[in-house]
Amino acid sequence: MDVVDVAVIGAGPAGSAAALAARRSGASVVLLDRADFPRDKPCGDGIAAHALDVLAELGVPDPVAGFAPVPALRLVGPGGGEVVRALPRPAYTVPRRVFDARLVAAAVAAGATLRRHTLRRLDIRPDLVVLDGTLAARAVVGADGAGSTVRRALGFGVNPDRHLALAIRGYAPSGRGPVEQRIVTSGPRWPAYAWMFPVGWSGPAADRPPGLCGADGGGNVGYGEVLRGQPLTRAHLLARLADLLPDLDPAAVTGLRAHHLPLSTHRPEPGRGRVVLAGDALSLINPFTGEGIFYAVLSGSLAGTAAAGAPDRAAEQYRTALRHRLGRHLRHSSAAAGLARRRAVVDAAVYAARRDARVFGTVAELGLGEGLLDARTLTRIGLGLLARAGR
Repeated sequence: MDVVDVAVIGAGPAGSAAALAARRSGASVVLLDRADFPRDKPCGDGIAAHALDVLAELGVPDPVAGFAPVPALRLVGPGGGEVVRALPRPAYTVPRRVFDARLVAAAVAAGATLRRHTLRRLDIRPDLVVLDGTLAARAVVGADGAGSTVRRALGFGVNPDRHLALAIRGYAPSGRGPVEQRIVTSGPRWPAYAWMFPVGWSGPAADRPPGLCGADGGGNVGYGEVLRGQPLTRAHLLARLADLLPDLDPAAVTGLRAHHLPLSTHRPEPGRGRVVLAGDALSLINPFTGEGIFYAVLSGSLAGTAAAGAPDRAAEQYRTALRHRLGRHLRHSSAAAGLARRRAVVDAAVYAARRDARVFGTVAELGLGEGLLDARTLTRIGLGLLARAGR
């Protein structure tokens, strides 16, 4: 039976980041995934600058090469008010079929061994973790998504309703208008929103990845809402998408796929002993925006470092690193998500962000990176509530 220092289950952004971090620590790494790459992954495809910072530290300097930056965000509140401003730093929209394959290639180039394998069983022993009786590792990183096998092996169930969202994603030709991310929140079924993110392929035509929609890559469109005890049908999701994006031609949308988003308001323990969880497997989805790529690469990097550096105490080391890096932010994002369950608060936040660029920046950082709520933002939102009540 082969023995490696670190086995990473799942080769998405969290798993690839974990493999890169473990290799930088000198560990031997096997990266397991049930799919061949490139492969599609339903997602909004938004890549915030914060994720690129983490990847640059891991030796991946330009995973968004060929894709144009998206400089602005338009946010429409449930009541119809809206704000559009430049993002603190531009974002990108890169289909996961492209982005994930680039990260996997970087991990392999760094010395990780990639194998196609569907994990079915973990045998956690005092000195090793045995995977399906054929491979052993001194530590394991579970980065195998919302339906994580590793998470179940540790005894943690899936997120319950109100801490789990369902979204549908597709691709459509680009419409006319400014280059901006568009998020349209929904009054009915709140918390819920639709999005349209331009892909913006700007590289040479010869290098254009397959599967993009139109010469410029088209746009990623979708709709998602928090589950509340009732099943959601595909027809319902598509109807809400059409209602919130009336300029979208439903017949032109391709590649429709649904996916679950386990929100960070209900996270399991980061791991136990030699086994740790990262990304969606740890329910690291921003409850305010649904963003998960930054959390994925950051948690993957921290998990890979802990697994390689102290395999017998990986969970302990990882828990400390996560708390140091994301602890305050996760508390603030959970508080923001709680406040935002009142539609009036979201409308007031949009109103405040339209009047104050600093409030807009705080809200964007809270939703896309590791930002924190501050007294100025809370005060401005409170004043917005009063102003709306007065009207």
